[in-house]
Amino acid sequence: METRKPRPTGRPRGFDPDEALERAVLVFWEHGYEGASLAILTEAMGISTTSMYAAFGNKDELFRKALERYTEGPSAYLVRALDEPTALGVATAVLAGVVRTTTSPTGPNGCLGVQGALATGESGRGAHDLLVEWRDSGYSSVRERFERAVDDGDLPPGADPALLARYVTSLAYGIAVQAAGGVGRDELQDLADAALRAWPPA
Repeated sequence: METRKPRPTGRPRGFDPDEALERAVLVFWEHGYEGASLAILTEAMGISTTSMYAAFGNKDELFRKALERYTEGPSAYLVRALDEPTALGVATAVLAGVVRTTTSPTGPNGCLGVQGALATGESGRGAHDLLVEWRDSGYSSVRERFERAVDDGDLPPGADPALLARYVTSLAYGIAVQAAGGVGRDELQDLADAALRAWPPA
């Protein structure tokens, strides 16, 4: 009588790291770094704490990866805006992008980069510092673009690229805070349009 060999036990089905990271982005976006507990994160990502650590490292490293994904995805409007042919076009695209992203019906209101570490204690210092660096990087990119606009004659010689960049980015982050508080898209876009009416002529 032939004895059948037992079938080898298959490896358990793994999870999709990209999908899990996308879910982590939404959790951090909605709850911030401190509010996103490991229990909330792992439940949303559909994985165990052990799997999360194995795939992404600790919570700080997961947050860094989530912020990178957010920058490449919902916040990618900034990079696209920098390609606009005029400084006013850049400012207009930045503000339109932040209004669109922070009021999207498919994601949480507000901005992960603004809200992510607003209320963190010492344990969240790394996330806080990372977001300061993230916001400074955005400001520096806009400032450098406006410096080129002065050199090209698109902005008047007396224009202050650093001040204009701070104006645009501060307004963008303010819009994000207002969006998180429930202010609607149309009102925020009206605010952006009103702010840009004071833009210096070339």
